[in-house]
Amino acid sequence: MSAFHHISVLLNECIEGLNIRPDGIYVDGTLGGAGHSFQIAAKLKNGKLIGIDRDPVALKAAGERLAVYGERVQLVHSNFCRMAQVLKELNIAGVDGILLDLGVSSPQLDDGQRGFSYMVDAPLDMRMNSADSLSAHTVVNTWPQEELKRILYSYGEERYAPQIAAAICRRRAEKPIETTLELVEIIKNAMPPAALREKQHPAKRSFQAIRIAVNDELGAVEQIMKDAVELLNPGGRLCIITFHSLEDRIVKLGMQDAAKGCICPPNFPVCVCGKKPKVKIITRKPIVASDEELEVNPRSRSAKLRICEKI
Repeated sequence: MSAFHHISVLLNECIEGLNIRPDGIYVDGTLGGAGHSFQIAAKLKNGKLIGIDRDPVALKAAGERLAVYGERVQLVHSNFCRMAQVLKELNIAGVDGILLDLGVSSPQLDDGQRGFSYMVDAPLDMRMNSADSLSAHTVVNTWPQEELKRILYSYGEERYAPQIAAAICRRRAEKPIETTLELVEIIKNAMPPAALREKQHPAKRSFQAIRIAVNDELGAVEQIMKDAVELLNPGGRLCIITFHSLEDRIVKLGMQDAAKGCICPPNFPVCVCGKKPKVKIITRKPIVASDEELEVNPRSRSAKLRICEKI
């Protein structure tokens, strides 16, 4: 399990942003390789860290890495969007900080057999939790052409979505599409020659879109933005790293909504809605990776960190 190695993005910025108290309770909702969690746990004395991950492979590796902290750390196999239920089951009424790193971890991308990579031939899978029923194979081979076009365009921002969706449906009518490189070939053949000469791999956007659909990633982010602020104690902080515009928009709007006060029309002489801000936003603009970090970890290029604090 030591092979599950992941370079944590914006590590120092996250630890500083959480404003960790030695006796506080913190949740890492996307445990991954435990890079962030290891540093959080190191700052605790009689506090507690709850680590959540939907990937059992990541959870096992993180458990081995965090074993040095003993009972200071408790790990849970679940999706971060179930955080409210997880904390309720643990009899924890409120926490002092929540961290979410919404990127796919490097080991998931690099383990060719999991089907996340468009560089390695493997069965079409892309499930973060292998116990989930929906896989990339199901999406690619059974979803209607219009739905494929929608997710490619909406989740991958793929401008050739109509052509790619049509090509997938033509091929699967002949025989099921079984592997990642088979899908890559279909995507490439559906795109014009100019698109194939671009710096970015031609299948990158499509693979991102299918992965998001398989794991309902945007639905999970929407759910946690409804729940997270209520889970925080006063002074507690929510730190979220996103990697593409769709996630970042959900996080940004969620934090802005929680920071809003009165929503009465401007011509009302007094407030009748009673709405008060629940948080103050710490990062007016998202924190991005430094040049030094980009040099060490190019995958941090699209990372954005947003932070708010419960009032």
